[in-house]
Amino acid sequence: QVQLVESGGGLVQPGGSLRLSCVASGVIFSIDTMDWYRQAPGKQRELVASSATGGSTNYADFVKGRFTISRDNAKNTVYLQMNSLKPEDTAVYYCNANILSARLQFLDYWGQGTQVTVSS
Repeated sequence: QVQLVESGGGLVQPGGSLRLSCVASGVIFSIDTMDWYRQAPGKQRELVASSATGGSTNYADFVKGRFTISRDNAKNTVYLQMNSLKPEDTAVYYCNANILSARLQFLDYWGQGTQVTVSS
């Protein structure tokens, strides 16, 4: 059984910073991509940033220059450093990972989400 657990969300003032973490646990043979998504109330879930095993990263235009995704492959962990936060960044942030587990195929797994609220 593979699990993703996010942490690090909370309430922050505009212009502030937060660092999200997501740890994958269970029987894991390999992890391909590890990504961060977010979903604001009444909106569809959207990709924020993605990270490939080799180190390449991609960002949504609305976070470029403000957010940084990074990985610690030895710890099966992905991070999202969020700086210069804006009220429109308020959302539930989800971790997604493409994992080769005991089921012997790469499958997408999701975390439970962590709330980020940007407000004064």
